[in-house]
Amino acid sequence: MDERGLDRDGTIAREGALERVPAAFVSVVDAARAQITETFGTTRLHSAYLYGSVPRGTATPKVSDLDLQLALHQEPTEADRADAAAIEVVLDGAFPQIDGVCILLTSTRVLLSDAERHDGGFFIACLCTPLLGSDLAEQLPRYRPTSLLARETNGDLARMLPHWRAKAAQATTDADRRTLGRLVGRRIVRTAFTLVMPRWGGWTSDLDQSAELFGRYYPERAEQMRLAAAIGRTPTPDQAVLGMLINDLGPWLAAEYTAVHGEKAPRP
Repeated sequence: MDERGLDRDGTIAREGALERVPAAFVSVVDAARAQITETFGTTRLHSAYLYGSVPRGTATPKVSDLDLQLALHQEPTEADRADAAAIEVVLDGAFPQIDGVCILLTSTRVLLSDAERHDGGFFIACLCTPLLGSDLAEQLPRYRPTSLLARETNGDLARMLPHWRAKAAQATTDADRRTLGRLVGRRIVRTAFTLVMPRWGGWTSDLDQSAELFGRYYPERAEQMRLAAAIGRTPTPDQAVLGMLINDLGPWLAAEYTAVHGEKAPRP
């Protein structure tokens, strides 16, 4: 992998690996593997993956969360979601070095579909690290930092803004506002990076690097984007900061994104 996150052929390299998991998180990953195997078995589970800072080797104890993607043989049911939620609670309660657990559930049909080829498929092939089962990446193409990839990964920011505004209005505690701020900050920075990704010609999931790369092309918004990255890492309950992200930076970014790359194709 070169400094732009690319393999020798110019395609985006897979960014994580089990050998990169920091020592403090190895026991967490082992427990997650055991819990998923015991709960879902092979009848429901096709494969399981880690993603985020833990497999990238950049996780910080007591700050970073544990992110998992499960690929199921069938479409996820309410029972599947309840079982995943129970695993989240067990792991989060057992390991103080993680600040929350998120388990995504998706069917193999969806992940391998044409509609998800440059979104869910890209996510599995480049941003996820195999943990259990057969790797779906073997059935997916290699990806390049193109406008098509930008559009299909983050071309729906405009659709998220009304939802975030509603969540902000409903937030009654500092904890609620921190949770929303972390989500909004991360999503805005990742969208900002993919806006400039084809021009830069590479891939990164690092929030600070993403903000800095964006700032090279949009210096007038660079300081706001650095703040978004900071909120994505260490959220604040400050309503003014959250309002800036949702009502100023977010709408501008969504409009610019649509002008440059177009809107994400609707999903069934």
